[in-house]
Amino acid sequence: MDGSRCAPTDREFRVSDRIASATLRARITDADTAAALIQPGETVGMSGFTGSGYPKAVPQALARRIAGERASGRPFRINLWTGASTGPELDGALAAVDGIAQRLPYSSDPVAREKINRGEIDYLDMHLSQVAPMAWEGVIGTLDTAVIEVSGIRADGSLIPSSSVGNNKTWLDRAKRVILEVNRWQNAALEGAHDIYYGTRLPPQRVPIPLTRPDDRIGTPYLACDPDKVVAVVETDAPDRNLPFAAPDDKALAIAGHIIEFLSHEVKRGRLPASLLPIQSGVGNIANAVLSGLVDAPFEPMTAFTEVIQDGMLDLLDAGKLRMASATAFSLSPAAADRLNANMASYASRMILRPQEISNHPELVRRLGCIAMNGLIEADIYGNVNSTLVMGSRIQNGIGGSGDFARNGYVSIFMTPSTAKDGRISAIVPQVSHVDHIMQDVQVIVTEQGLADLRGLSPRQRASVVIERCAHPSYRPLLADYAARAKGGSYGLHAPSLPGEALSWHQRFMETGTMLPA
Repeated sequence: MDGSRCAPTDREFRVSDRIASATLRARITDADTAAALIQPGETVGMSGFTGSGYPKAVPQALARRIAGERASGRPFRINLWTGASTGPELDGALAAVDGIAQRLPYSSDPVAREKINRGEIDYLDMHLSQVAPMAWEGVIGTLDTAVIEVSGIRADGSLIPSSSVGNNKTWLDRAKRVILEVNRWQNAALEGAHDIYYGTRLPPQRVPIPLTRPDDRIGTPYLACDPDKVVAVVETDAPDRNLPFAAPDDKALAIAGHIIEFLSHEVKRGRLPASLLPIQSGVGNIANAVLSGLVDAPFEPMTAFTEVIQDGMLDLLDAGKLRMASATAFSLSPAAADRLNANMASYASRMILRPQEISNHPELVRRLGCIAMNGLIEADIYGNVNSTLVMGSRIQNGIGGSGDFARNGYVSIFMTPSTAKDGRISAIVPQVSHVDHIMQDVQVIVTEQGLADLRGLSPRQRASVVIERCAHPSYRPLLADYAARAKGGSYGLHAPSLPGEALSWHQRFMETGTMLPA
């Protein structure tokens, strides 16, 4: 839907039948009028998590307004907060017109990424579980306006969430004013699938969160919002935008096979139940391949306590292998989104969408014993993991929720192909160029070459296992040579290092285009 149009009539979209509150129905307006309420320099909290449930019309209208202001010599930028990544109608549209001064906590938009890496956007890459508490503490600033997509408004003014929850509860509570987008594209059968918990507190009033199983419901299906704060309601009929997952290649299938073999071994040893513990999976082609691989694995009935429900989890639900999935959003390919919407009534009873301060809460991850499976950019021979910065300085996306789960999960697994850029980059290096996850938080590393179980190993023992089982054959002799020479030093032999060449592989790539020596 073109956000520049006036609000559609019931005859066109019949969206207004989703707005049962007479008070809020009276505030229906068009996207341009709503966007005009946002002023330069404001901090704006918008809904959205991995391309789901983000506002579509108001951000595009705001981008047009910013472009017009800039053409007249009046710079116009906002600070943008969301749940995680969003879609091109939000991050992409605002970044393209230089409308973002500061961005948090996560972004995967290619236009925004380039501007961040050129130093044109100040980017706060944050653990996703920490965003809402820090907003309540006030340490990241005050929130002026919230722009939140919902799938409906009830007669009492409560809001029916859409395909993501993210930080919406916090934005609605903390913002001075609220703009709502009511999106008819969101399936009406989603109502009741959400669980919005209002019991979180700041210290010293903080109390335990009463959730002991992934399928516990501890809140309400609806978001609360003071109707006096709502300054505009915009009607839309626009789809979420998520990219399709690539078909699993041989490397992805090999990684999935190694992980399933490892989990089977843990069950056989009695360290995991036959149904496993709740699974968590990062987003991406390899992570999705692992989930799809679990369809034929001997574990059932499984549960998930994770950030997003992606294609592989629908496969598990369809196969009867996954009993239920708790998350904060969907991250589905277009084909899977169609499948979900066509059968929403069936799926909704086996899904719970929660605020991300609950889906990623360290207390709950530790209590439930989640099996954490996340991707990485590179790992070093001692098990330190870099999941954010290419060559130590160029942001890829962000840390997301991987830290929330890696440190607190029952088992912490990181996975990646052993090489990138047609073999010119090794994912296993002497020393990572940036550390997101220290070796104490990394228990298992998996590539298509094999799986390294690092639990109970000292740094020097870890190095041998990582090199032997995870490194690509083209790089394995180079890593073994580095490790052997490092052990010959005299300064410290706990985690031997050669500081003068530990990052030489990265330097070589930046100078020659490959980590391999000439």
